Amino acid sequence: MRTVLREDHEAFRVQVRRFVEREIAPHHLEWEDAGRVPLSLWQAAGQAGLLCTTLPDPYGGGGDFGHAAVIIEELARVNATGVGFSLHSEVVAPYLNAYGSDWQKQRWLLAMVQGQTVGAIAMTEPDVGSDLKAIRTRAERDGEHYVLTGQKTYISNGLNAGLVIVVAKTDPEMGAKGISLLVVEDGMPGFERGRALRKIGLRGQDTAELFFDQVRVPVSHLLGEENQGFRYLMHQLAQERLVIAVRAAASIEAFLERTIAWTRERKVFGQSVFDYQNTRFKLAEAKAKSVMLRTFVDDCLARHLRGELDAERAAMAKLNASEMQNQLLDELLQMHGGTGFMADGGIGSAWVDARVARIYGGSNEIMKEIVARGL
Repeated sequence: MRTVLREDHEAFRVQVRRFVEREIAPHHLEWEDAGRVPLSLWQAAGQAGLLCTTLPDPYGGGGDFGHAAVIIEELARVNATGVGFSLHSEVVAPYLNAYGSDWQKQRWLLAMVQGQTVGAIAMTEPDVGSDLKAIRTRAERDGEHYVLTGQKTYISNGLNAGLVIVVAKTDPEMGAKGISLLVVEDGMPGFERGRALRKIGLRGQDTAELFFDQVRVPVSHLLGEENQGFRYLMHQLAQERLVIAVRAAASIEAFLERTIAWTRERKVFGQSVFDYQNTRFKLAEAKAKSVMLRTFVDDCLARHLRGELDAERAAMAKLNASEMQNQLLDELLQMHGGTGFMADGGIGSAWVDARVARIYGGSNEIMKEIVARGL
């Protein structure tokens, strides 16, 4: 029995599961074909209290990361990877809450809690991935505005976003110490969205290129202090990596249960697939690894709830969970035979969607570098 989650977390799970089964699961394949989820889903989620649960009053939320973990797990259970709630709630909103002014919080956070505004963050550029020091997007001060020029790519929630936190250089000569965060709103002159990017997985999540052509961003939209953006990014990345680990652990558990049920029902040469020793041993190994991962991820979750999760442990969680998710889902898919290779929202879809977990949130090679620094 898990001890990290309280009774109110588990009561919240019932509410979340009902919402997912009613509003998301029946429509997810349709959204994958469309390449995005409708804005009406965001508004429904806001009304149901499923967005930005960790934000304090008076902006909404009122919960903690345990409530966020429940939402992440319930979406992972049905492989609803097109729904970008965690990016909006556990990545974008915390930047605004931690570093935003009272005016900024009042302007944006309540709308995000209600699902009226979708949030995104723009770090990656066409030639720049994990090396944020090398970004080329510029923000030059001009009176009471910054003039923002540059291009971003692979931006999740990029089409639906009503606000985007843009990572830009305000002092190029200072390298990483010259990075700032600017909030760009939909409709600002010079801000354009490019094509929707086609991906091999996460097909229901809108991902786009963003272009900034001399966008005049008010100085009041600077998040925190000028040239402190890199420090802010490093501080918030631990939670983002924990999100990936929580999702991976829940995905493994859900599809292990499905695969056990499938192998018991599926008959081959007169007996169930489960009755073959190879199947049982593979499932036993998957169960043992899944339980071990769950123990570690829950320990990280408990540390985070206490404010004690450090960058090294978060990197370990992301690294271990994503690698194990990829390995085990591949083995579970094999037990489904040809059925497992179908793009019907089942194990095949989960297998493809899991691949990016080793890339985003900092590649697993970067996670190894972080862990290696502490050796």
